[in-house]
Amino acid sequence: MESFDLSKLKKAGEDVLVSPMVSITRPNLISLGNHVSIDPWFHCTTALETGDYVHIQTQVAIIGGKKGLVKMGNFTNISVKGTLICASEKFYGHGFIGAPGIPDEFLDELKLGPIIFEDFVNTGANVTILPGITLGKGSVIGACSLVTKNTEPWTIYMGTPARPFAMRKKEKILEYAKKMGYR
Repeated sequence: MESFDLSKLKKAGEDVLVSPMVSITRPNLISLGNHVSIDPWFHCTTALETGDYVHIQTQVAIIGGKKGLVKMGNFTNISVKGTLICASEKFYGHGFIGAPGIPDEFLDELKLGPIIFEDFVNTGANVTILPGITLGKGSVIGACSLVTKNTEPWTIYMGTPARPFAMRKKEKILEYAKKMGYR
């Protein structure tokens, strides 16, 4: 299978595979580390920066426009149908919801904030993450969860809204990462 034209990206490291069946609105805002895979039907409207050993699975959507940002650390993953929302109208009725042709002064207020995946973060299928969230190092978000608050390191979260469920063991993960050159 052919890959997406990586020369369109701001940066692409070694061993990067991006499916040709992706929708990337602003490829000039995408920086990918080494050993990164992005599967078909990925949709991205915002800036994305990844570390190394990152997998973005099929049907993931990252939205937030030109002001949004997602940063993914090393050894991170977004599972099937994950949705990351870096910017969203507040829906308080202070203006219209964004649509073509509506002047900026008539638009509703935005909640805008980067979404940060610290190293070793993984998400299950159908997870939604709201603007301004930092997922702490090693945290895991269980399938079908809604993340509305920052997460603590090495903690597994589940539910809507996501709540701590269990602690995640880190010793083997850190041992293997160190053997792969992670510091």
